Amino acid sequence: MSPAQSPTPGRSARLPRDERRRQLLRAAHDVFVANGYHGAAMDEIAETAHVSKPVLYQHFPGKRELYLALLDNHLASFTELLVDALNSTTDNKQRVHATMHAYFQFIAKDDQAHRLVFESDLNNDPEVSARLEAFNAKYADAIARVIAEDTQLSHEEATLLGRALAGMAQISARYWLETDKNLDLEVASELIYRLAWRGISRFPKET
Repeated sequence: MSPAQSPTPGRSARLPRDERRRQLLRAAHDVFVANGYHGAAMDEIAETAHVSKPVLYQHFPGKRELYLALLDNHLASFTELLVDALNSTTDNKQRVHATMHAYFQFIAKDDQAHRLVFESDLNNDPEVSARLEAFNAKYADAIARVIAEDTQLSHEEATLLGRALAGMAQISARYWLETDKNLDLEVASELIYRLAWRGISRFPKET
């Protein structure tokens, strides 16, 4: 490669658009986790990704759009994890177990994606809160369908229980993380599963 063709020192070589986008999102994730949304700067994100600011702005018009794209990615991954858990068996007892375990798995991930989903300093932004509500509604509705199929509860009643179970999974998993994982993940998720299942299993079964 001639000097004229060499990439600028400290900058990454030209990449396909999709690969570059993934690289920028990884860098943005690191900066947002470290500094929060308001403390993050596009300069730092570009530097972390080893690209120029014009390259960063070619893919994302601003910091907010970059954050929303990153949040969409994390919510999609989390949704896939939970849906896979719900679809892993037709046994509702095992479904509850798998779902609670999936929640703890997401919270325990080393990349700290849960911080952008549950602890962002941008959660009051209308577009962010709408995305989070859509995720919570989809997850709670999936649980509600399982409950409604197995009990004599109405859709409205099952949806309320679905919301309650989703909230219980989130709060307990986040608390578990804050205790520096003093309990093993398997033990912690098993405790919450047992609490959840003992509650649901007491409702009258569908005949």
